[in-house]
Amino acid sequence: MAKILVVDDEESIRFTFKSFLTDEGHEVATARAYDEALELISRREFDLMFMDIVLGGKTGIDLLKEAAGRNLRCPVVMITGYPNIETVSDAIHSGAFDYIFKPVKQETLLHTANMALQYKFLQDQNDAYRANLEAIFRSVKDAIITVDKDMVVLEVNDAANNICGISRETIGRPFESMPARCAFKCLGALRETISLKHPVEVHSTECEISSRQRQIVTINTSPLLNTKKEFSGAVMVIRDNTRLSRLERDMGERLHFHHMVGRNREMQKIYSLIEDLADVQTTVLITGESGTGKELVAEAIHHKGKRSMKSLVKVNCSALSESLLESELFGHVKGAFTGANRDKTGRFQKADEGTLFLDEVGDISPRMQLRLLRVLQDRVFERVGDSTPVKVDVRVIAATNQDLSEKVRMGEFREDLYYRLKVVEIALPPLRKRRDDILLLVDYFIKKFNDKFGKQVTAVTEDVKKSFLDYTWPGNIRELEHTLEHAFVVVREHIITPDNLPKDFASGPSESSTVSPHTASPGREDIVAALKRAGWNKAKAARLLGINVRTVYRKIEKYNIQTEKM
Repeated sequence: MAKILVVDDEESIRFTFKSFLTDEGHEVATARAYDEALELISRREFDLMFMDIVLGGKTGIDLLKEAAGRNLRCPVVMITGYPNIETVSDAIHSGAFDYIFKPVKQETLLHTANMALQYKFLQDQNDAYRANLEAIFRSVKDAIITVDKDMVVLEVNDAANNICGISRETIGRPFESMPARCAFKCLGALRETISLKHPVEVHSTECEISSRQRQIVTINTSPLLNTKKEFSGAVMVIRDNTRLSRLERDMGERLHFHHMVGRNREMQKIYSLIEDLADVQTTVLITGESGTGKELVAEAIHHKGKRSMKSLVKVNCSALSESLLESELFGHVKGAFTGANRDKTGRFQKADEGTLFLDEVGDISPRMQLRLLRVLQDRVFERVGDSTPVKVDVRVIAATNQDLSEKVRMGEFREDLYYRLKVVEIALPPLRKRRDDILLLVDYFIKKFNDKFGKQVTAVTEDVKKSFLDYTWPGNIRELEHTLEHAFVVVREHIITPDNLPKDFASGPSESSTVSPHTASPGREDIVAALKRAGWNKAKAARLLGINVRTVYRKIEKYNIQTEKM
C-alpha cells in the first residue's frame, strides 16, 4: 500500500482519483489548493503525488519546485487540461516524473501510478544500497582510494586521511598531482593495475608522510569494474600494520615479510638485514639454491627503499646468449648488427633511478663480466654500436645459485667483479635447513591455491606432513609450491593425501639421499649421481642439484660425461 497525495482545484478530479486509487489498496489524501498541499507535505511523507498545473494563484510547477527544494524523495505526476510543449517541458525540467492529460482514464491513471511507484521502490532500494556502502566505506579502518582509468581520484574514505593524509578534497584531481607529502610508494602499484589490469600486492612496505612517524603498510590494488563488468579504473586499499610489525620485530618473530614466509631464525635475520639495506645505496649479492626466493628478496629490498617509486627491472642472465644479453643490458642503435632495424633502450637505462636485478649473474661470459664491472664502477655505459656515453643512477642487485668464490678460484669469474657485487651478501638457507618453516609454507600455499582454483582444501594429512618434513627439497620452496599445486589440481576432497602428490615425489631424495644439493659448484660425481637419479633428465638433475640446467650442460661437456645410461 502506497501513500498518495492528489492536488487539484476540481472536486470531481479529486474524487475520481481517490476512488480509483483507493480501490487499488492505496491510502489517498487530497488537497484543493497550493497552501493546503504545502501543509500536508510538511506534516506527512508521500510515496507519490499528482499535481494539477493550474492551482488558482499558484501553479503545480511552483509546488513541484517547493517539493524539490525540500528534497522530498517521491515522484510527481503533473495533471493538465491544456497540454502544450512549453508547459510539459517546464514540468519535466523541474523534476516531474510524468504527466497525464484531462480527462483522465482509469487505465491511464493506474498504469502511470504503478510506473511511478515502481520507480520509487527502485529509487529507495538504490538509496538504501548506497547508504549501506557509504556506511561500510566510512567504517573501514583501511584507507580506500578509487581512481578512474586516467588516475583521477573518484572516492576517498576517512581512513585515507588518517593513514595517508589524503582527504576528500582530492576527489576529481589526478592522483599523481597530490602534494608530495610522502614517497608515494603506492603509485607504482596503482600504475601497474591501471596498465596491466591485474591486482598488485605490496607487503609490509615503509611509508613516510611528512610530519608523521614512519608507518609499515600493506598495499593492495585491484581493477575496478563497472556494472557491465568493464574495466573502469582501480581501487587501492592501504592497511596500517605498524603496530603489528613493531610487535613482531620486538618479539623477534615475523611470520610474513613482503611476499616471504618463515619464522626460522635465519629468515628473521634476513628480514632485518633487508630493512637495513633498503635505503643504503650499495650493491647486494643474493646467494642460495634455486627456488629459495632470491627474486623475492630483491623485490623486498626495492619496494622497501626510496627507489620503490621507480622501476624494478629484472634480467635473467642465464637465459640469453652473450650478444643478446649485451643488447638487453645496454641497448643498441639502429644498424648496430644484422636485424637491428631500430634503436633499443637497454635494461640499465630503463632502471634509471630505480633498481636492476641481475639473476643468475654467475653465468655471464668473461667479456660481459668486464663490461658489467665498468658500469658498476663508473655508472656509465655505451649502447651497442654507439660510442656516446650514457650515465645512469641504478642500484644493482645480483643473484646466483653458484659458488662464485669457487668460480673465482677456478678462473671462471673475475675477482674484482665478485667483490664489487658482494659489497653485502644475503645468503638464503635451503628449505631443508629451515624445516620449522615447511608447515607454515604449506598453510600459506593452501590459502593461495584455494583462491586460485576456487577450492576449499583445509589441510594435508599427517602422512603428507611427515613426508614433507622428511624430504630434502632439492628444488626448495619452488618445488614445495609446485608439489602442492599438483595436489590441488587432482584433489577432490578437502584434505590432501599422499595419493594426491606427484608420482615421482615418494621416490625423490630423502634425508639419506646420496645426492646432496648445495650451492658449491658440483663435481663430476655429483653430476653423474644426479643424472642417474633423474633418469638422465637434465632439467630434473639440475633441480636435484639446485643449479641451472645450462650449468648441467656445461658440466657434462667439461667432464666429458656420456649421457647414455651408464
